[in-house]
Amino acid sequence: MWRVSETSLSERRSKRLRRVRVWVIGAAAVVSVLMVLLVLAAWRNDFEIARHRGVTSGEVLSAGRLRSAVIYVTPDSVTHNPKVGILYPTNLTAGQRINVEYSTRDPDLVRVAGRDARVAIIPAASVIVVAWALALPVLWIVRRKQRES
Repeated sequence: MWRVSETSLSERRSKRLRRVRVWVIGAAAVVSVLMVLLVLAAWRNDFEIARHRGVTSGEVLSAGRLRSAVIYVTPDSVTHNPKVGILYPTNLTAGQRINVEYSTRDPDLVRVAGRDARVAIIPAASVIVVAWALALPVLWIVRRKQRES
């Protein structure tokens, strides 16, 4: 009968635990990098709006926690309803009249007046904290298992 040696099983277990550790660290790192990129992208959008700033009033067509649709008219009498919605859409209600700031070079790049990328920092940081709060106990358990074998 074929028997697998004790050393071979231990080596396979050790490799598996190493792969788990690398995967957990990789996943937490990817989430962290994505959140940092999200905040940097928000700042880039804010910079573009500030560089070519237009201000007008608009009407909220639909409101959600993550996406809200708005319609507004620019001074050249063109009506805009950005497909991706408005930046920083929290606490809006459908039918509400709001002031918006937009990029005159790209009128579909629009945000609620007075809001900027700073509102993205806390949610992004929270996601990073949660990702590592989940990863660290798993890494601790994996390390304990590796020491046992």
